[in-house]
Amino acid sequence: MKILLPVDGSELSMAAVRFAVGLVRQGLQADVVLANVQEPASLYELVVAHDADMIERISAEAGAHALEPAQALLDQAGIAYESEVAKGDPAHTLIDILERYGCELVVMGARGQGTLRSALLGSVANEVLHASGVPVMIVKPAQAEMEADTANESNEAISEA
Repeated sequence: MKILLPVDGSELSMAAVRFAVGLVRQGLQADVVLANVQEPASLYELVVAHDADMIERISAEAGAHALEPAQALLDQAGIAYESEVAKGDPAHTLIDILERYGCELVVMGARGQGTLRSALLGSVANEVLHASGVPVMIVKPAQAEMEADTANESNEAISEA
């Protein structure tokens, strides 16, 4: 199975990564595709910077930086992965990535930000959920807090040993 893990640098996206690592540790045979989507530069950014190539480099570096903690977790767990930093509308670009890599599952965090109709889920997660042709697991804030508590307990137990 191939799992798409969208990562935006937030704690919630990292909770989704930890959740996927837990699935693999429990026996799910899976590889992972880590994806970060950078939104296109605004007109203001283009006018101020005067250098589209510089904006492109900064965007790619920001995406690569956002992926680093997730890559470290997957490396530590011994889980094979591929990474992509893409540019565009986040939800539509994530759908393109999942189709291109042949992903069979999406595991992602939901920030709970966005328009009123998607306030409980998050606009990108809501769009991916509705546009995806594969199952989408949403790691919500309460799950992320439980993941963080479990991780803290594990770290404390390790440091006491």
